[in-house]
Amino acid sequence: MTIDPRIDTLLAGDRPLRSLEFFPPKDDAGIAALRQTAEALKSIEPAFVSVTYGAGGSTRERTAQVSNMLREEFGFAVMPHLTCVNHTRAEIVEIARAHHARGIRNIMALRGDVPKGLTAETAFKDGLRYGSDIVALLRDELPDICSGVGGYPEKHPEAVSLETDIDNLRRKVDAGAGFVTTQLFFENDAYFRFVERCRRAGITIPILPGIMPALSTKSIQRMTELCGASLPSRLARRLAIAGDNAEVVEFVGIEWAVVQIRELLAAGVPGYHLYILNRAKSALALAAGLAD
Repeated sequence: MTIDPRIDTLLAGDRPLRSLEFFPPKDDAGIAALRQTAEALKSIEPAFVSVTYGAGGSTRERTAQVSNMLREEFGFAVMPHLTCVNHTRAEIVEIARAHHARGIRNIMALRGDVPKGLTAETAFKDGLRYGSDIVALLRDELPDICSGVGGYPEKHPEAVSLETDIDNLRRKVDAGAGFVTTQLFFENDAYFRFVERCRRAGITIPILPGIMPALSTKSIQRMTELCGASLPSRLARRLAIAGDNAEVVEFVGIEWAVVQIRELLAAGVPGYHLYILNRAKSALALAAGLAD
């Protein structure tokens, strides 16, 4: 059985990493399309890929299915997401042990979004309420698992202040997190300021910038509202000029992301994580734009 390398070990290397995020499709037709996407993206050789976990565990089986497919058919090192919502400690351990038994050694530990119709009081149980709770549980039950955690360069929407947000991140690190992947951002200064605040707070683990190219004006506006990221006026103007022309919008989004990533790499970031929304074309275009 192949054992995936721990991501914190990969990040200790000399070269910056490139990684990709997939989400589990809703049906078998979507799985077939994702298989084609994964095949196309083998050429850019990501250091690892992550697989998201639906609200309240709604994609539990699909996340496992996609994670296994990406490992077994395409040879990717895989980092499944795992969230607190609607799970007991025993269920979290069961899911993590199943991943571990297949050779997976990395898990993205997240609080998770509360599904519509539920409150925090009903969505969280068994003492699991924060990403730090999953990190601590994995550390105790499966100590050879590397836990990744999320960070918000422009503050988590629910945090009362930047300082509180950094304190929450430090709790995840103190619980045993191996690295941070940030939420999307479009101005690199937001990332640099975030890293500086983290270092001042004693957070020393690697912080991977998360990049999402603006491939649809409506979807990127929705995403920025959900995660508390800001859309720079320069980018907003370009997208407005592109209007409903999908090809032009994609060109603008890819170009902006390439400039972002080049600047980040020049500044010595440990790598970058691409939120590609299961679209091979955009990831390939980014890789081509970054090629020397």
